[in-house]
Amino acid sequence: MTERYEIRLSGEGGQGLVLAGKILAEAAALYDGKNATQSQSYGPEARGGASRSDVIISDGEIDYPKAMNLDILLALTQESVDKYIGNLKPGGVLVVDSDSVHDVPEGDFKVVKVPILRTAREEVGKSIVANMVALGVITKITGVVSQEAAENAILNRVPKGTQEINLKAFRLGREKV
Repeated sequence: MTERYEIRLSGEGGQGLVLAGKILAEAAALYDGKNATQSQSYGPEARGGASRSDVIISDGEIDYPKAMNLDILLALTQESVDKYIGNLKPGGVLVVDSDSVHDVPEGDFKVVKVPILRTAREEVGKSIVANMVALGVITKITGVVSQEAAENAILNRVPKGTQEINLKAFRLGREKV
């Protein structure tokens, strides 16, 4: 049977979730030999508007590139939980930023609360790497890509000179689960 994971990373524009989605898809396709697609959507605002990045990872063919039946929903804002919770399939996992999401809906899914934004700000020293903390959380929970593949994709995608801080954030995210 083909394994297929549908993952949505959601929050506000400027949180780096599109980059995190691209890194996740690249880790799966280039380093772990799986099929992957990545798509994104954001509001008209440059920063602060709604943002999402959908990633589908499969060991078989991907016949439709849009995530419709989510295995994992990462929500860094209350708005993103409220907007996308209906797409989370029964038995899925809702990952929320524990400081930003206060009204967690009930349902047939597991909830994982992690202080993603605070970890980036206080333990790494830069809010901008919250996306890498989130990526660490997602990869640890799902095991959908190997840690080595994710780290290789991070090194390939992040701006030169920021590799170590991004890897530190990623690893901290994995530890928080």
